[in-house]
Amino acid sequence: MGGLQPWHWVIVIAVFVLLFGAKKLPDAARSLGKSMRIFKSEIKEMQSDSQAAKSDQPTQITSERVSDAGDMPGGATQASTESSSDKRSA
Repeated sequence: MGGLQPWHWVIVIAVFVLLFGAKKLPDAARSLGKSMRIFKSEIKEMQSDSQAAKSDQPTQITSERVSDAGDMPGGATQASTESSSDKRSA
């Protein structure tokens, strides 16, 4: 009762043949198939573009280890290292 019975399909097909003609139906089916292939390829391309965009985004570093002044080579302090890098950039 909820679905279409086989004789319903026969009536639907007969109406399509009467409306569009037997010659135009294969052409219409061919163009519909071509359109579906194009649609599917565009969807796949959009999905691959969105996945590539997600992977191109840099990952955020959640924590960094700050070394003590005694860990630096030569016993230099962090403040003196920062001031020397400022002189080079100027």
